[in-house]
Formats: sequence, C-alpha cells, structure tokens
Amino acid sequence: MGYLDFVYYGFIAVVVIQVVYYIFFFSKFSFIKPKKEPTKKIPVSVIICAKNEAKNLQNLLPSVISQSYPDFEIVLINDASTDDTLEVMEAFAANHNNIKIVDVKNIEAFWGNKKYALTLGIKASKNDYLLFTDADCKPLSKYWIHDMCTHFNDKQTIVLGYGAYSKIRKSFLNKLIRFETLVTAVQYFSFAKAGIPYMGVGRNLAYARKEFFNANGFINHIKLRSGDDDLFINQVATKNNTAICFSVNSFTQSLPKTTFSDWTKQKRRHISTAKFYKLSHKILLALLYISQLLFWVLAPILLIALFKWQIVIGLILIKLTLQYTMFGMSAKKLGEQDLIIMLPFLEVFLIITQLTIFINNLISKPNHWK
Repeated sequence: MGYLDFVYYGFIAVVVIQVVYYIFFFSKFSFIKPKKEPTKKIPVSVIICAKNEAKNLQNLLPSVISQSYPDFEIVLINDASTDDTLEVMEAFAANHNNIKIVDVKNIEAFWGNKKYALTLGIKASKNDYLLFTDADCKPLSKYWIHDMCTHFNDKQTIVLGYGAYSKIRKSFLNKLIRFETLVTAVQYFSFAKAGIPYMGVGRNLAYARKEFFNANGFINHIKLRSGDDDLFINQVATKNNTAICFSVNSFTQSLPKTTFSDWTKQKRRHISTAKFYKLSHKILLALLYISQLLFWVLAPILLIALFKWQIVIGLILIKLTLQYTMFGMSAKKLGEQDLIIMLPFLEVFLIITQLTIFINNLISKPNHWK
C-alpha cells in the first residue's frame, strides 16, 4: 500500500467522523424548533462584573435597566477598576433602587482574579436565580430576562444563552469573530441537546444560586485566569439540569475586538481553559477539531494527485452539503445567515488561527482578564 493509499483511507475516516458529528450532534440543534415555555415571574439577580468599563456601562447598562420583567435586581461588581467605573455605577444606582453595587478591592491572594469578584457579587445577590452578562454587552430585547428565565423549572437549573457580536461592515476580522462565535454556540447548544452540556458563555448565562454554592463556587479552578463561565458549567451541568435558550429576544450583543492581535489575546485566554474540561468532553472536542484540520489537509493532497478524485470529490460534497445544511439552519436561528456564504473559507482560516493560538499557549501563558 502506497503513501496515497494511506492518505485516501485516512481521508475516508475523517469524512465519516465529520458525518457522525453532523448527524448525531449538530442536527440536534439545527432541526430543533423553539418551544414556547410558560411565563415565569421568579425573582432574578442580573450580575455584571466590570473592570475599567465606565464608557461601556454608560452606553449599555440602560438596556438592562429597561427590561420588561416584574422582579429583578442588578448587581454591579466593580472589580478594582482604575477608571470611573465605580462613579458611573453610583450614578445609575442613585436613580434606580434595584441596583446594588459591590466594590471589590484587589487582595494579594486573588490579584486580578475575576472569579473572586464574581463570588463576592453572587454572595451579595438576594435572589435564587442568577443571570449573567458582561459590561460591554447589551440585551437585544427588553424581554431578555423573561425569555432566559422561562426555562427554569424544578429540574432545569442552568440556562445556556447566545451572546452575539455586533456586525461591522466590510471587515473580514468581524466576520471571523462572529463565525467563531457561531461555531462555538452551535457546538455547545448541540452537545447540550445531545445530553452532553460542556460549556456556556458569560455574556449570556443563567443558573440557580444553589448550583454555585453546591459546587463551592469556583474553588476547583479559582486560580485559573478564565473559566468563570465554561469551566463552571463544565463542572456542574448535566443532561437533566441544563436547558438552552435561542429565542431572538434572548440574545445579547457584545462589542467585538477591532484588531487581530486583541482578538487572539482574548481567544488565548478562552482556549487555555479547555484542557481542564472533563476527559470525555476533551476527547469529543479534540476529535472534532482534528477531523476538521485533517479534512482540509488531506483533500488538497488527493485532488492535486488526482488520486481516485471522483470518490474524493463525492466525499467532499457529502461533507459540505451536511455542513451547509446544519450550519445554515443554525445560523438562521441565531441571526448570522450572512456568514454561511463564506463558510469553507472562514472555517479554514479559523482552524489555522486556533492551531496557532494552541501552539502559542504551549509556549507561554495568556494574561489575566482585562
């Protein structure tokens, strides 16, 4: 058996793996239809942790304050900011009696640790259900709290939401950021629907207060730079206690990075937490990524050599058809349809970027948040 035979059979295996993921995982979210949940009016604490976010809070906090929900408090955490963040918080609190401020000072044991600040904010909250977002983030509807919290019930104590990024016209970086966000959301929604929840995003995440205290908070990974959202969910989420929310009114929108270097720094922090996931989750995610990488490595080799090219093209078409179908339907649900036309190109660029970030993380550790 020659070299090209090994490449050929390796390529077949890669396509089979991809097909399995699309059919048995991604279809779980692609074909799901929104289910109208009964309206609930449970008291909710909206928690926002901010570090040097004075300008963003001024612009975006009104969209949280104006939520159409009967009973909610807003817990604003000032994480040792050096700008006017605290003053902005105090100005809003003076006009709204449902705002509570937690002013966190740096201490040596937890210097610059967002999880320490979040812990103090959670302890200061008064309600049994917590809804999280970021200071550079805004709900896209006044029904954000309502839609996210309708999924809580006696069994479901965790709700995973979608945190989009705003669109910037004629920006390839913006498309790449939004595509990566879409891919990540499709994965964590799909795996959750398949009974394997493994992460959520802090831009739009809700859980019962008891989940936090039953797990002793972030104690298992308190010294890690990130993971207040994905590592915590990876630790406490199960197939029975986790729900997903993807109604249009439940989306939040954040301000995207505008330079490639700023974005890769952000992703370095996020990717650095993946090695602390449960082993089964790491295997599933690693197999998915490796199969994606090998697909785009092996396919050109076989096509250039014209080795059984008719079968190779057929396999490529099978993969792309499934991908366009699943991601096209998912993108429509999440309002990201414009990305689908560039899907293969964005996927290749994202795979290369993620590989580069992974290698950089092996060489040096990413910085603290902010």
